[in-house]
Amino acid sequence: MPIYEYVCLTCKKEFEAIRPMSQKDASITCDKCGSEEVKRKLALVHAHNGGSAAPLASGGGGKCGSCSGGDCGHCGS
Repeated sequence: MPIYEYVCLTCKKEFEAIRPMSQKDASITCDKCGSEEVKRKLALVHAHNGGSAAPLASGGGGKCGSCSGGDCGHCGS
């Protein structure tokens, strides 16, 4: 099960909860103040591969390796 991040809109406490994906936006209570005025935070993930280009799984076809073969506007291909 995924870990979701929440913030209490009443006391501003940030906390995490392990929940099924089907309940990610279901009501949850702040364990600090008991409020149900809680909002799920946007969780961002940063992945770094050491600077080397990773091959495209689909074979891609883009000239720079960062697009999937179309005009990505990144390298002008």
